[in-house]
Amino acid sequence: MPEDKKAESEEAAGKKEFSRRDFLVKGGTAVAGGAVVAVGGLSAITPAQASATTHPAAAKARIFPESQGYLVYDSKKCVGCTTCMLSCSLTHYGVQSLSLSRIQIMQDSFGKFPYDVKMAPCRQCVSPACVENCPEGAAYVDTDHGNVRRIDSKKCKGCGTCMEMCPQQPHRPVWNHLEGKGTKCDLCLDTPYWNEKGGPGGKQACVEACPMKAVKFVAATPDQTGTAGYDVNLRNDHWLNLGLVDNSTIVPPAMVAQAKQPAPKPRE
Repeated sequence: MPEDKKAESEEAAGKKEFSRRDFLVKGGTAVAGGAVVAVGGLSAITPAQASATTHPAAAKARIFPESQGYLVYDSKKCVGCTTCMLSCSLTHYGVQSLSLSRIQIMQDSFGKFPYDVKMAPCRQCVSPACVENCPEGAAYVDTDHGNVRRIDSKKCKGCGTCMEMCPQQPHRPVWNHLEGKGTKCDLCLDTPYWNEKGGPGGKQACVEACPMKAVKFVAATPDQTGTAGYDVNLRNDHWLNLGLVDNSTIVPPAMVAQAKQPAPKPRE
């Protein structure tokens, strides 16, 4: 009798061990080509399907009409005076506050020209991450005013998703500490403290106020790769004559003209 129980115990142990191995091997998952393929009765699911399940909006990429206006700038021409920032906050909120500005100027006190100053206005992205990911629909494309990417402050709940999802550094949506909400450049469509028409076909406070003319409104869509399409050369020969060149191989026109002149004769 004890031998029969021992045999049954060994047989049960063998079945238990096989069942565990079967679960680990046959019921496990195999990862291949970026897709998770489950076997052993489990359903197969890909990362894209998992993302679509968690985030339904990601199931199908949204296509937005391109904005009819953009701000391009010349960081080499900018002197970091922050006039654009102050004019932005003044026209939108009636106060001069760098914290409320929707255009940003970054200055490196230890940097050297041309890397000491960088401008960072909103890019009006062709595929705006702020619009795609806003859970409240507060970030939107204003199709009635040139497809400008805007944020509706009445709908905004202050979750900060627009700032978190913006791929640019620094993020282009900024925090309005007075209202506890996110905001961004609207190309001056809504400027209660400025008696000028903004948006595409109108004026922008930063463009009008910049004493160096380092920021410019354009209608053509800039290259979306990197910053080269936005950080452009807005300088003319006068600036080149001052030595504000892109690299050391460029000789200012004034120096070229001077080199062609005959050398003065020595005095007798």
